[in-house]
Amino acid sequence: MRRTILLLIVCLLATNVFGQPPSVATDTNALKQQLRIKLDEWHKAGKFPGATLGVVLANGDSFSLAVGYSDAPSKTPMKPNDRMLAGSVGKTFAAATALQLVKEGKIGLDDKVEKYLGGEPWFSRLPNAKDITVRQLMNHTSGLVRYEFKDKFTRDLTANPEKRWQPAELLAYLLDEKAPFAAGQGWDYSDTNYIVLGMIIEKVTRKKFYDEANRRLIKPLKLTNTIPQDGLRLAGVVQGYAGPNNPFGGKDEMIQAGKFIINPQFEWTGGGYVSTAEDLAHWAKMIYEGRAYSADLLPQVLDGVPAPMLGKETRYGLGVIIRETAAGTSYGHSGFFPGYMTDMMYFPEQKIAVAVQVNTSVPRDLGKPLSRVLWEVLEVVRGTAGQRASIEVKTEFGEAFEP
Repeated sequence: MRRTILLLIVCLLATNVFGQPPSVATDTNALKQQLRIKLDEWHKAGKFPGATLGVVLANGDSFSLAVGYSDAPSKTPMKPNDRMLAGSVGKTFAAATALQLVKEGKIGLDDKVEKYLGGEPWFSRLPNAKDITVRQLMNHTSGLVRYEFKDKFTRDLTANPEKRWQPAELLAYLLDEKAPFAAGQGWDYSDTNYIVLGMIIEKVTRKKFYDEANRRLIKPLKLTNTIPQDGLRLAGVVQGYAGPNNPFGGKDEMIQAGKFIINPQFEWTGGGYVSTAEDLAHWAKMIYEGRAYSADLLPQVLDGVPAPMLGKETRYGLGVIIRETAAGTSYGHSGFFPGYMTDMMYFPEQKIAVAVQVNTSVPRDLGKPLSRVLWEVLEVVRGTAGQRASIEVKTEFGEAFEP
């Protein structure tokens, strides 16, 4: 009996040490302090104005940190919940909405796009029009090239800063072009794919994309700091710095007199969301743990194709970048919008999600890629957990309890 009681005590102690320790608050404070040091070191070594970091631990606990400035000239301190444009990370919301519709039988991943948009007057002029499938849109194997970096588009965008762009107007910049490869026979990252996907979503739901995504994702998952990028004035968004003479507006500061110098509304389902690092870390954990759409779709989502443009051994699934990192495989997405860069990653082995945002889009000012910042954050988190897990629990029998 005495031995049974002692073994029970050992199990309880082990639960406290290796599961949910009684000193979670203390441990989290220690972790935050280590990460603050890491962020400060990164900021001092770089030239970027400021950054925010969001972390969601395996048990769902979360926090956010900030470093540097939200406004460089006035040296206004960046706050952990300051909002920034998330760039292409917003594609994950379009993908998740589409995947819910796939589960409902309203969209088929291997359906031809022609099934949904073939009646549009411009459709036959779209490169590879009759051959593209929904899956190929989502994994960037359609052969549709990017519209947003075409000189004519950037000139028109800058010349008409208050224009509200319609999806068909964006597609017009590549109509009648020859595709670089046949549908399904190559890979080329392109916002155009997700503009077409957004049009399919609106066609089958007969609702505006933002309304549908809000109803299905943003509201039920309580992403309270995530809002549509739908106009020139976006609440709570900090100043973004794109570098002088950037092609999108031609100026360094992206916000003047409270509004953007170009209308960020154009990005739509190619990105199209404002968020915080902590919200995005929560979002990453929910996506890749099967809570944003039916979990039985995850194997298809994570069945990626080679994406050499994004890095060695990198693959792209259905709205997800699958990266082999120094800290193991990660699922997530990176994002760029003039003045802002974002990266979010979920590490399935540790069940930890992290996201970082910076208010610059000048890569050389970062000092190191955002993906590396996130790997290093994970190593700090794992190191703190490892220190806790290395504690030995001694029993009356002189044994060391090892995890």
